[in-house]
Amino acid sequence: MLVAKRKKKQMDLSIYLNMIFSAAWYLIPIFIFAFIIKSAWFKGILGEWQVNLLIKFFLDKDNYHLIKNVTLPTFVDDKEHGTTQIDHIIVSKYGIFVVETKNMKGWIFGSENQKQWTQQIYKHKSKFQNPLHQNYRNIKTLKACLNAKNESIFSVIIFIGDSTFKTEMPENVRFARGGIKYIKSKTDIIFNEQEIANVIAQIASGRLTRSFKTNRQHVKHVKEIVKEKSDTKPCS
Repeated sequence: MLVAKRKKKQMDLSIYLNMIFSAAWYLIPIFIFAFIIKSAWFKGILGEWQVNLLIKFFLDKDNYHLIKNVTLPTFVDDKEHGTTQIDHIIVSKYGIFVVETKNMKGWIFGSENQKQWTQQIYKHKSKFQNPLHQNYRNIKTLKACLNAKNESIFSVIIFIGDSTFKTEMPENVRFARGGIKYIKSKTDIIFNEQEIANVIAQIASGRLTRSFKTNRQHVKHVKEIVKEKSDTKPCS
């Protein structure tokens, strides 16, 4: 009788354990999904997708030609040295617009000349690189590839997400549709149709092939830059 009761308890325990493990298998994908949507990678992808929609809906595709996710090799002393990645390049008769996307929330503090800007969510503050400085590298590389004049390339920073500017921002740092408004504010004709076609062809020939390997190499290069900066000590 005692042996039978023990067996029954063991059977009941195994049933409960099986139920728990079965439920866990359903929960694992949910936890993975929650982790992904909270990651910086996903926020970046989502922000770029939102800016893509803004450009497609509010800029005439006959006049503004969008090129997405362009990875270009950078050079130091005529030698290839890493890569730079551009979210969006818009080529038009009014110039070339290099767009950097920021998907962030909270209050944003910054000015044109500050190396780092501040994001504040409730009482928590964190620093991030001035996106104007970040985009400067992109523009410098693109200008070298195209042999273009400074006045033909415009830097545009578009913030997406539940964020609010708490300091006065430069005119080319805008929120959502404000970035489209800034692009449309440039009305002086810089390129003719043939020059536009040439610029698009040059970017297509100079960009690195979009692939996992290209993206991995770019991420590795960015991490090396961050490490070099963190390891650098100020001169005494």
